[in-house]
Amino acid sequence: MLNIIPSPTMTTTADFIQVQGLCKSFEGQVLYDDFDLTLPQGQIISIFGPNGCGKSTLINLMSGLIPMDRGQITIAGKPLRRSRIGYVFQNYRETLFPWISALDNIAYPLRVQGVPPKERQRRVEQLLARFDIKLDLRRYPYQFSGGQQQLIAILRAVVAEPDVLFLDEPFSALDFEMTLYIREKLQEVHMESHLTTIVVSHDLEDAVYLADSILLLSKRPTRLVQQVSFALARPRTPETIVDPEFVRVKSQCLEIFREEMRR
Repeated sequence: MLNIIPSPTMTTTADFIQVQGLCKSFEGQVLYDDFDLTLPQGQIISIFGPNGCGKSTLINLMSGLIPMDRGQITIAGKPLRRSRIGYVFQNYRETLFPWISALDNIAYPLRVQGVPPKERQRRVEQLLARFDIKLDLRRYPYQFSGGQQQLIAILRAVVAEPDVLFLDEPFSALDFEMTLYIREKLQEVHMESHLTTIVVSHDLEDAVYLADSILLLSKRPTRLVQQVSFALARPRTPETIVDPEFVRVKSQCLEIFREEMRR
């Protein structure tokens, strides 16, 4: 199995993302209360926990999509307003603009940033070449399958070279064939760029498969129960799920989850 080694020029930070004293309530119900979290740079990190524990809310807070009641979140020492965020929503079909082509959807973040048209075209073409995208992107989003639309949403999220990529349930609406395809493409993005990636998943197999570490959350009020490492080399393949290390880590996460549900 190929073991991808980060480039010597790449610098990593153990406390790349810092969440300090995070508090968030909804309609008087406490979700996060003085919650702390530190995440490293350059990893894929999965978030897994019981229904209603606030997995998606956590990445919405970390990306600045919803406000905190109290606390502080920084990325590379910078406040969220100065950080570049890529986000792929669970309802990706609703986030693609149906009136412009898939190609223009991918280029849209560069347009918002004021990147000149020729430079936009160059950067999009470079991205498509790097990940060997063969789709006819002159078509409109609704002309693609669900998995292809998800891929378009991922490309749009990474084209502007964000500091962090957040993905909310990226496989929940995909069939198994497209899940395998998107897993492969996400790994290509990560191995090429070492982009710090945070993935919310309700499926334990998906959570473990892609991750360098898995954050296991508790029931409300939500706390971090444990952070489990998974160091199997990339690229991971469908055969990964029968690898002894995958089985061990998945079993460890399942036992921690079951213990939390018994509380």
